[in-house]
Amino acid sequence: MIMSFLPAPLRGVISLCAYFLNTLFWGAMLFAVALFKFIIPIASWRNFCSRILTRIAEYWIAFNNLNTFLINRIEWDVTGTEGLNRHGWYLVMSNHQSWVDILVLQKIFNRKIPFMKFFIKKELIWVPVLGLAWWALDFPFMKRYSKSFLKKNPHLEGKDLETTRRFCEKFKTMPVSIMNFVEGTRFSLEKHKKQESPYKHLLRPKAGGTAFVLQAMGNRLHQILDVTIVYPDGSRRFWHFVTGRIKKIMVRVRARPIDASLLGDYFNDPEYRERFQAWLNDLWTSKDLQITPMSGEHSNIAAAGNC
Repeated sequence: MIMSFLPAPLRGVISLCAYFLNTLFWGAMLFAVALFKFIIPIASWRNFCSRILTRIAEYWIAFNNLNTFLINRIEWDVTGTEGLNRHGWYLVMSNHQSWVDILVLQKIFNRKIPFMKFFIKKELIWVPVLGLAWWALDFPFMKRYSKSFLKKNPHLEGKDLETTRRFCEKFKTMPVSIMNFVEGTRFSLEKHKKQESPYKHLLRPKAGGTAFVLQAMGNRLHQILDVTIVYPDGSRRFWHFVTGRIKKIMVRVRARPIDASLLGDYFNDPEYRERFQAWLNDLWTSKDLQITPMSGEHSNIAAAGNC
């Protein structure tokens, strides 16, 4: 940590400026390549552009990591990333406590697995700037019809999954990592109480989104990376991160196989849905037990206000 002599607020301002300038620099390059990718609809050309765009995103993460190294004195305690393959296909599942989680995941996985992407509702492709960035980086867009809509239009039953699968066809030859925060939202005491969560450190997992990814991606994915993130000193605000007040971050990664029992039609097969929910609840119980000794004297419940 080179800037430890500076006051924490000043370090935070410098770090934020560095994040902004880094994003501006690599973002400009990304949009330039994205434009060329968009205007020339030739598959081989677009695949070439996709590889360049992924490299740009990886360099953006690398310089963000350098920013973290220069500003923060964080003790990183990470296990389970050995033997990962940047040419593999992964589903990354993690607990979710703050926006810092995304920076943590990008740091520990950058260039060890393919650039992480997440499913986005198809309508969001029209969001200014971001929609083009997501499209350029080949984020998988999904189309989901509501139950009420399908009742009025039964002929569209299954079309949403079919549309998503067609979009995912490009991943036959392009390795991918799909990111999924299974709880669907960041942890807080209020949410924990409202859900009546049976877990001490976690919210209830949402099985539908995870099952949809597995169903849409089919046999493309090779492994599930089960990630547990803990901030043992209890602080996890983004401002605390950029000012160097987060002293230690612990991450445990477990590679889990994707066998036939995890694949099925979650929305139309009640037996499979029950089995999948039981599997995910068991996994979350194991994760909750794992967090307790990692947390030390500061439980995630006590620090929930820092989300």
